[in-house]
Amino acid sequence: MTWQGTNRTSLESVRLFVSDGRLRASGRLIVASETPYSASFEFTAARKGDVGRGLLRTTAADTERSVSVGRTEDGIWLIDDGNGATARNEFEGAVDVDVAGSVTFTALPIRRLGLHRRAGEVELPVLYVSMPDLAVKLVRQTYRTVEITDDGAVINYTDAHRSADIVVDKDGLPVTYPDVAQRL
Repeated sequence: MTWQGTNRTSLESVRLFVSDGRLRASGRLIVASETPYSASFEFTAARKGDVGRGLLRTTAADTERSVSVGRTEDGIWLIDDGNGATARNEFEGAVDVDVAGSVTFTALPIRRLGLHRRAGEVELPVLYVSMPDLAVKLVRQTYRTVEITDDGAVINYTDAHRSADIVVDKDGLPVTYPDVAQRL
């Protein structure tokens, strides 16, 4: 799948593999506006839908960075910034990861919770990775089913900085994310 940015010059492309109830996302995000950078990511979601592990890399004009995140079975996140520094934190029980500017990661909690198939509302603690610096912090996000249609659903996403009604297809994957991206 590929999404084109609507409020900035960007392109995100991801290949999703679903097998035996697991999901693996392999993709790239290229941003040509603001501070130009490119990012690549590999993430795996377990059968329950929570993120098991992932790796992000960014390249900008003057820097290259990477961060790996992994969630242990006992709920501890291990975060390695590529410089040998590893942090261990529960992040208030977060099971989802969100990456700034990436549409792919918006789909993970929607799919995990089935909000595109049955109405619901949930506030989640989420491990948030900013771009292009790859800083990791805890944020709160709310997902609420607005409407379920024959083609998918409309899910309202809210965090401390924005609220948007995201149109998703029958698989819970974003088609239109207002002011962020449109699927090609």
